[in-house]
Amino acid sequence: MSVGTAFAADDVTEDQIIKALAPKKPLTRGLSAATPAPNPDEGRFVSTLRNRTTRSLSSGEREQIAAIAQDKPNIDLEITFDYNSAKISERAGPAVDALGKALSNPELKGSTFVVAGHTDGVGGEAYNKDLSERRADSIKRALVEKFGIAGSDLVTVGYGKSKPKDPAAPLDPSNRRVQVVNMANKTASK
Repeated sequence: MSVGTAFAADDVTEDQIIKALAPKKPLTRGLSAATPAPNPDEGRFVSTLRNRTTRSLSSGEREQIAAIAQDKPNIDLEITFDYNSAKISERAGPAVDALGKALSNPELKGSTFVVAGHTDGVGGEAYNKDLSERRADSIKRALVEKFGIAGSDLVTVGYGKSKPKDPAAPLDPSNRRVQVVNMANKTASK
């Protein structure tokens, strides 16, 4: 998955998240805008992901999500969890609240978002994949329950330690993060 701007849990704002996740508007020089056509295959694939559980995704689908997400608006959030747990820590509350408010904003509402969990390089591959899936699911659950975001608009995926933010330092805490990607093929309307 692509590297987005990283924000610590205690300093990210709703506006920063909206700016990071808003679909990019095409640059124009004249009165007519040449908007690139959405990729229909990509759109169909993203539609098949809606309402799927994290654990139902094949490794090929996970890689396809990562490939599509590379060019999409995204943000990395340092959302902390209790040790060895998928329970969102109290310290991460402001970041989860900012994310919920941002995804409820009319500029982003209705898009399909991938909530990807990542871990650092400590521990085994299978354990980290499972932990990252549970953590992504916890974020989704909080967004649905607290902010009323449609569960079908949130696709969760866990990558474990396979896609570190800093590949040169796999044990670095910056690799433990939640990445949110706007998978929309549309330009936001106000």
